[in-house]
Amino acid sequence: MEIGIYGLGRMGANMVRRLIDKGDHRVVAGNRSPGKVDEAVEHGAEGAYSVEEFVQKLSPPRVLWSMLPAGEVTEEMLHRFAELADEGDIIVDGANSYFRDSVRRAKEIEAKGLRFLDAGISGGIWGYEVGYCTMVGGDRSAFEHVEPALKTLAPPDGYAYLGEAGAGHFAKMVHNGVEYGMMQAYAEGFEILKSSRYDYDLRAISHLWNQGSVVRSWLLELAEDAFSKDADLEKIAGYVEDSGEGRWTVFEAIHEDVPAPIITGALFARFASRQDDSFAAKVLAALRNEFGGHAVKEAGARGGEG
Repeated sequence: MEIGIYGLGRMGANMVRRLIDKGDHRVVAGNRSPGKVDEAVEHGAEGAYSVEEFVQKLSPPRVLWSMLPAGEVTEEMLHRFAELADEGDIIVDGANSYFRDSVRRAKEIEAKGLRFLDAGISGGIWGYEVGYCTMVGGDRSAFEHVEPALKTLAPPDGYAYLGEAGAGHFAKMVHNGVEYGMMQAYAEGFEILKSSRYDYDLRAISHLWNQGSVVRSWLLELAEDAFSKDADLEKIAGYVEDSGEGRWTVFEAIHEDVPAPIITGALFARFASRQDDSFAAKVLAALRNEFGGHAVKEAGARGGEG
């Protein structure tokens, strides 16, 4: 199929590469800075150096897929797409947007005769190799049109249509809330091991637990990788940001009167990490860097970003 991806950051660029390398798709790649577009062109995409060119290079019904960061920049781009698109075109928001924003945006976009999809995407910097688990909400006919690209992007059984607008981003929000809780459990466990009377090799423990134990997981594989690079995580400050989805999951749990002590506690632990250094926080920071390429602070570098 034909598809446009705008926003060539860590995930967007690799999604373009996967669509080209593993599927029979024509991909138009756009970005605010031209260097990223040049790289995509070298890999086989058609480059677009302005939003107008990005839209013009696609044939109706167009698939205009935004992979910009969630927030105001995504809001502005979706509005720009809507201004330039033709009736029946499909606008896809692949950011980690708040699902309530997606519900609102769907109504605004559909009022203009366009179709909207909210795509919650998990896979981080590893998605090119292993695929992107993709949770989709919005217009069903738009999903069916985009499905060939979703099939290329995802691992087997790794994408699904989940319902009306907002359903994809809601599922991704909860996914990330669960991720917070799992990471926190591993982090606390490794701190208990490190603080014990025994001289444990935490990389070896990570590897051991992944051999058939109940707690084996990809996160544990990433912990092993992190410990192999820095056994005591001495180079990483125990300062852990949160990118929004964990907060939103807690907000929605409160809104729905659902008890969520583990996810809430994991979120608060991240807040605490910005005040006091701890080994558990170092593990959290290392895991975020391993699976998502999220920046870490060097040991001794405190101070927040707000």
